[in-house]
Amino acid sequence: MNVPDAARRHFAGLDENTWLVSHSMGAPPLGARDALLRYHAQWADGGPEGAWPQWLAEADVDFYAGEFTRAGFRGGLNWYRNIDRSWELLAPYAGARVTVPALYVAGDLDPVVAFRGMDQLLPNLSKLVPALRRTIMLPGCGHWTQQERPEEVNAALIEFLHVLRPDL
Repeated sequence: MNVPDAARRHFAGLDENTWLVSHSMGAPPLGARDALLRYHAQWADGGPEGAWPQWLAEADVDFYAGEFTRAGFRGGLNWYRNIDRSWELLAPYAGARVTVPALYVAGDLDPVVAFRGMDQLLPNLSKLVPALRRTIMLPGCGHWTQQERPEEVNAALIEFLHVLRPDL
């Protein structure tokens, strides 16, 4: 099966803004977007049917849906279409260490942290990132950490930067 065709079929008939809520948990729906809500419940790994993220205003959804309707979802899909080539291009860096100071922030409801191998990677992250200053796992937070928890993410970033540059 042609992967781009499979991706197009997967998104066919769904609101183009599906990706915004696909990894988040939240409040009851603000509008009647049945396909979007079914898709969200599927991706939320058993999350409540009809859940709507509290951080996403209906006006924002309408804006994104309008833009995706106008321009399509090609940009978002192209990252996945090119994933094999990305692995090829990055192969020389396999096992490379990130040596700059780093901060890791994720949500415990983000499906990415449950990907195969993450249970081994996350506890050993400091071996690959020796200058890792802190790891923060936000409870009850999904994939879109900056949108879901802006105050906590900003506070963590400011603290991280202040430790690096106390004179600022």
